[in-house]
Amino acid sequence: MMRRVGIGLFAAGMAAALVWALWPQPLQVDLASVTRGDMRGEILAQGVTRVRDPYAIAAPITGTATRSPVEVGDAVVAGESVVAILQPSDPALMDARARAQAEAAITEAQAAVALARTSLRQAETELAHATTQLERGRALAARGTIAQRMLEDIEAAYQNAEQARAAAEQQLALNRATLVRTEAQLMGPQSNTLTNGAAGECCLRILAPQSGIVLAVSDQNARLVQAGAPLLTIGNLDELEVELDLLSADAVQVPSGARAIVERWGGDGTLEARLRRIEPAAFTRVSALGIEEQRVRLRLDLLTPPEGRAGLGDGFRVHLRLILWEDEHILQVPQAALFRHAQGWAVFIDDDGRARLRSVTIGRQAADKAEVLDGLAEGDRVILYPASTLQDGAAIAARAG
Repeated sequence: MMRRVGIGLFAAGMAAALVWALWPQPLQVDLASVTRGDMRGEILAQGVTRVRDPYAIAAPITGTATRSPVEVGDAVVAGESVVAILQPSDPALMDARARAQAEAAITEAQAAVALARTSLRQAETELAHATTQLERGRALAARGTIAQRMLEDIEAAYQNAEQARAAAEQQLALNRATLVRTEAQLMGPQSNTLTNGAAGECCLRILAPQSGIVLAVSDQNARLVQAGAPLLTIGNLDELEVELDLLSADAVQVPSGARAIVERWGGDGTLEARLRRIEPAAFTRVSALGIEEQRVRLRLDLLTPPEGRAGLGDGFRVHLRLILWEDEHILQVPQAALFRHAQGWAVFIDDDGRARLRSVTIGRQAADKAEVLDGLAEGDRVILYPASTLQDGAAIAARAG
């Protein structure tokens, strides 16, 4: 009898264990609550700081720029600080043929000067003779020895001699100038360098057109520059903006005057910025994956005063949160609970330990949240990341931890 009782108890225990093992267990799930709170749509992007309206200074004439009197980072004052000095450029070297022609031209000019001197002496001799004739003629005419007409001829001859001497003087001056011009053709490099090595009256001093900081210098060294060649750039670090590139599809969503938060700029806290302009034309850029993208450039003004962004300069990389929209007291559900169902969206909610399928209507989405327009109420608990095998009415239990 005892053996039979023992065997019966053992069999009953085994049957109970088997039933317990085969009995459906609640599915372990992660749960989250439907809540109300603030929501905002934003685009995360990287941008670069730029000085608004930098002033680029170019060479107004062709010449030799001396070593730059300013360096990057120097403060300059409008109308006072000398930012560049231009000297006349050196003459080019002459080849053998050009030098022989220049020397021949000098010899020709020297001969012309000598000829002009001879002509001047001849004109002076004729003028002296005409002066003597005029004095004699006037004396004879006063005594009535010669006719008045003869005196007039003598006076005319004197005037012609005087004009001939003046013409000879001008011709000598012209030939001397020609000689100087032809001699200048033989001038070589370093022939026009100032003896004291400093800028003199022949040099052009360029003053700063506006006050600010020197942002860039094209070349610190002395060099030959052409008219229009860039020399340096001046800007005011108090007037900074942020430049960023967005995909054209994202740029369309950005409202006019959108607010932005600048993060990870190197200093403490965040900075405030506001959209000033969206450029109307897009450009093509190849991504790191080799995909061509159409991007649009946006420019934002930094609203934080200069003392709140000390150390931030031109060309610094920053990270931004561009705010598309924001609202308060929005009913929201985690996007991890949503899945597609019957041409719409649905979730599983926790109904006293049972999963219940519920269709929902959602509105705007931001980050990991979605706005609930219909189908859920505040406080409902929804299942996150529902498995594809989860069925309506299945037993569930919240996963520990």
